[in-house]
Amino acid sequence: MENNIAIKARNISKTFKISEDSHNTVKHRLFNLFNPPRTKYVPAVKSMTLEIMKGECIGLLGRNGCGKSTLVKLLAGVYPTDSGYININGSTMLMNLGVGMSHELTARENIYVSGSVLGLKIKEIDAIFDEIVAFAELEGFIDTKIKFYSSGMVARLGFSIAVNAGADIMFLDEIFAVGDAKFQEKAVKVFESSWIKGKTVILVSHSLEVIRQYCNRAAFLKNGELKYIGDTEEAIALYLKDNEIIVKSESAEPVVAEEALTAAALSA
Repeated sequence: MENNIAIKARNISKTFKISEDSHNTVKHRLFNLFNPPRTKYVPAVKSMTLEIMKGECIGLLGRNGCGKSTLVKLLAGVYPTDSGYININGSTMLMNLGVGMSHELTARENIYVSGSVLGLKIKEIDAIFDEIVAFAELEGFIDTKIKFYSSGMVARLGFSIAVNAGADIMFLDEIFAVGDAKFQEKAVKVFESSWIKGKTVILVSHSLEVIRQYCNRAAFLKNGELKYIGDTEEAIALYLKDNEIIVKSESAEPVVAEEALTAAALSA
C-alpha cells in the first residue's frame, strides 16, 4: 500500500510572519524609536494530513487566501513546514509562473538545470531539448534570461519542461489561467493525451469545469484548514456553498480584507 502513495503529509502547518511597518519615513522612525513595528502572524496552513495516490489527479478548491498555493509549495518542497512531515515518492515539478526556475538564467540553462533536478542525464536532456523549446514556442528567446519573459512565456517553459522531462508528480497552480489561448489549448491536449498517463497531478484551479473534467478526487480548503477531501462533486458543492455564504454575508468586507493580508503573506 505504501508503494502506491505518491505524497504523504502528516500534521503539516505553515505560518507567515508579517511586519506591519508604518514607519516609512525618516521622520516617523526618529519619533517612534520606542514604538517598534507591529508583527502579525498569519496561519496559512493549519495542521493538515492527507495522502495522494500515484497516478491520480486531485483538485484543490477554495477561495483566494485559503492556503491552496501555500499547500502546493509545501508539498513541492518550496517552503519548509513549521510542523509535521511530508514524504514524496517520485520526482516533482511545480508549475506556478516559473517557481523553481532561476530568473537569472536563460531558458536553455533552466532546461538543463530543471532536467538534472528531475534525474535526467545531459544526453537525455539533449534528446528532448528541441521538443521542450518547440512546445513552449520559445525558439527565438532560448538564450534570453527568463526575467525578461512575460508570465505566459515562463508558464509555457515550466509546463513544457515538466511534461517532456517526465516528472512523476506535477503541481499545476492555475496553469489553465496563464498564457494565451493557443497555449491553454495545448495544456488541455496534454491532459487528454497519454502524456500524463501514470503521473500524479495536483491541480489548483478556480475553473470548476477543469476540476470536474480531470480530477478523480478534490479537496476543499477554507481559512487554511482542509475541510474535505474525497468525491469531486462533493468538494465542488462545498466550495459553491462557501462562496454563496460569503456573497450574502453582511461582513463580506472584513473577510476580503483578511484575504488581502493573507495574499500579501503568501507573496512575501
